[in-house]
Parts: sequence; structure tokens; C-alpha cells
Amino acid sequence: MIPVSVLVCVMAAWCAVYLTDTLLRSSATHRFSYESWLASRGLMLSPFHVRWQTTMFNRLFAYCARIKPQALYLWFSSGLVFGVVAMLGSVVLLIKTLQQTLAQMTTDNPRIGGQQTLQVVVPGVNLPTSQLAYFFIALLLSGVIHELGHAVAALREQVRVNGFGMFVFVVYPGAFVDLFTTHLNLISPTQQLRIFCAGVWHNFVLCVAALAFLFLLPVFLFPMYSTGGGALVIEVVQGSAADGPRGLSVGDIVTGLEDCPVRGVEDWTSCLSHLSQTPQTGYCVPTASLQPSWAHGRAFKRLDGTMDCCSNNSLTDLCFSYINPQGKHVKEREYACMPVRKMVTGTRVCRTDDDCAAHSHVASVCVTPSLENQTRFIRVTHTPNTQMLFVGYPPHLQYAVSLTNFVPRFGFLHLDLPVFLETFCKYVVSLSGALAVVNSVPCFALDGQWMLNALLEATLVTVVTDRQKRELIGFFLLLAGSALLAANVALGLWMVTAR
Repeated sequence: MIPVSVLVCVMAAWCAVYLTDTLLRSSATHRFSYESWLASRGLMLSPFHVRWQTTMFNRLFAYCARIKPQALYLWFSSGLVFGVVAMLGSVVLLIKTLQQTLAQMTTDNPRIGGQQTLQVVVPGVNLPTSQLAYFFIALLLSGVIHELGHAVAALREQVRVNGFGMFVFVVYPGAFVDLFTTHLNLISPTQQLRIFCAGVWHNFVLCVAALAFLFLLPVFLFPMYSTGGGALVIEVVQGSAADGPRGLSVGDIVTGLEDCPVRGVEDWTSCLSHLSQTPQTGYCVPTASLQPSWAHGRAFKRLDGTMDCCSNNSLTDLCFSYINPQGKHVKEREYACMPVRKMVTGTRVCRTDDDCAAHSHVASVCVTPSLENQTRFIRVTHTPNTQMLFVGYPPHLQYAVSLTNFVPRFGFLHLDLPVFLETFCKYVVSLSGALAVVNSVPCFALDGQWMLNALLEATLVTVVTDRQKRELIGFFLLLAGSALLAANVALGLWMVTAR
């Protein structure tokens, strides 16, 4: 959850801003100069909302609108086609998401929750507070690119841009352009549609560009960082299962989990998933090493029905089960409490005794750690230190460390640079894509409202000649789209915060 101190600071800051604004506006001495100062700088203040507008970028927008007119015509015409398709696609996507949310509400299956196409993001709940900077910067960038599309498209269609601005609502940043409404109403519906679709079109292009950059990041960073040689540890959670003298350290390169090779973060995740879903791995141990002092541990049942034979809670010993080749009953399992690091270091993994016999000339048996259900014993191979031995629930190991695919070629390079670029690109892809989807929805107060109205005027004018009827059709379509979006947001918030 969001720390209480952060909430208090945000509320205190807004209260201070609002109180100062109220005092200056009510002061007979300072009111005129204060309001003049705000107007000269394009600032507007209201509770939990501050807005800044300027004309300083108008020349830049005008310059962009004059670059290769024919290419811009094709560019924004492509955006028109995309906007119409996105409007239909966003409705389908919201219907699918709503069905998934309702299915999740009526079941206790945790896997269904990860199948949602779209998900409401609440900072501090399903968005880590440590990544808020990525979130807000990517959101602001996506908003600026969105409005840049509107501005350039409007100037190309001879619609005046009064100004460009940014705002902050509570803590969420955004951007906007102010278009001259009279000019906008004089152009054709098709021209209006190019302007209204330009925002979501530019969000889509930004999303694709960030995705391409993310995909090509190993190529861009190749002279400085190598990939494919293992997963580099960049953070270890203090007090976690991976922490400690024989645990993982920042700078270690993980190359394997048991017999599963790790060439990158994706392999790390897939190997942990595989190990958690398959039976516990065994280890080939020479029969002669099963000394009597170890092999005569008294086995007893745990509460979950599994067996244990180490009753002293030793941090160095572990209970192993095996089939004694000299036992009276061939299939009878015996248990031995043995020093775990000594027994498994450098040994081959196995499932049965036959696996050991096939690869060893010395009489060996396959010993398997006797652990509680869902618990696994995992050898983590990493350089430059020895193997780390982990006993626990595999997802706990995944959350205990942060890894990256990029290994610096030179010692002076920062470990976090590729992580920063990778994480930021992922947020740009998610947020810019989300803005394209949400703004395409035929909903009141969003781009989808104006896109739908212009589309109906461009397509239904010969079919439904009465303008009021066309407006009525648009109103009911907007009402349905708004209800669909509101249902997704409301139920999404409930799923994220209440459950």
C-alpha cells in the first residue's frame, strides 16, 4: 500500500497551495497583482488541480505541420483508419475485459486474475511505489505525444491552435491542446476525424516505437553490455532467502537452477516455474557415503503427511529419502539426516537409481530431499561464488532478487542503466497503449466522443438525413460506451482494492 507519510505529504501540499491561493485572492492588496501574475504565466489553480498553458510551442507545431504536406496527409489518413478500427477494437476489448472481471469475481481460481486483458492501476496497490517515477514520466510523455498529434493535425487542416498546456490532477500529470472551435466546426467531418484520431494514432506509434526499442535494446547496448551468459543480480532483498554469506550478492551471475540452464531472466522465471510444478529432484550419492550415523535418523511424519528425520532444526542438515539397495524390501524407502552441502555439491541430478547407474561406475543411490508439500530444494549455480542452496517455496526465491539480462563488459558501467531503459520502455508501451485504447472508446469527454460524432456525420448523412436523429444515435452510442468504460473502471478498482 501507499505509505501514509506519502499520502499526508500530498494532502498537505495541496492544502497549502489551495490555502495560499485563497488568501491571495481574498486580499484586497495582492489580489490584482496575483491574478495578473497567474494570467501572464498561463496558470490556473483549483482544488487538487493546477494547469499551465502557453503559446511558446505554436511555432514548432506550425513548422511540423508544413513538413512534406503529402506525407503528412498520408500519415494522418492512416491515423484516421486506425482510429476507426481502434474505436471498434476498444469496445470489443472492454467487453472481453468485463467478462474476465466478472468471471474472476465468481471464482476462487487465482489463475483467472492474471488473464485480464486490461487492468486498473492503483499506485501502491498493484503498482510498486518504487516505480512511481517511471509511471508518471511515461504517462506524461504519452500525453504530450498524444496532444502533439492533435496540434499538428489541426494546423494541417487549417485549424488554429490557441495553445498547448500541461496539468497535474492530484498527482497524475497530463497534457492538452486548445483548438479554435470556430475553425474546427467549419471543416468537413473527414477533416475533423483526422484531427480527433491523431492523438490515439500517435499513442499507437509511440507504443510500437517503444516496443521496437525494447526488442532491439540488446543490439543497442551490445558494445557496453553482453547478454545470453546468465542473469545478473542487481538487488537482493535484505533478510530474504537469497540473502546471507552463502546467498546471492549484487554482481553475481546466475547460470543455472539445478539442471536447468539460465541464460537470462526469462530462463530464470521458466526454470523456477518448472521446478515448482515437477517432483523434487534427486541426487546421485555413492552408497558408501551413507554412513550409519546418518542413515539411522528416526523418521517421523509431519502434519501434512510428509516425512522428516532431522529433529534438531539444523541449518546444515536435511532429511533425504532413498531406497536402500541392501534392504529387505526392494521398494521400501529409508530416511537419512545428512549434511546437505556435502552430499549434493558436485553430484548429478536423478529421478531413480537407474539414472545414477547409467552415469557412474561407483555403486550409487538416488537420494531425494524429504520436504513439505510445495517446498523445494534448489541448487542455484552462480559465479564467482559457490552454489547457493535454497529450501522453500520457489516463488519466494523469485521475489527475493532482481535480475537483468545485461552484464557490463567494463567495470565502470552502471548495473542499473539497462534496467532503467527496459523498465521505462515497458511503462511507455503499457501506458501509451492504454491511452490509445481508452481514448478510442466512444465515451463522453474522451476523444472517442468527437471521433464518433465526426464518423456519424461522415457516413450517415445520406442515410439519416435528419441531423437530430444522427445526434440521437450518437448520444445512445456514447451512453453505452460510457457505461461500458465506467463498469470496467468500477469493477477493476473493486478487484484491485477490495479483494
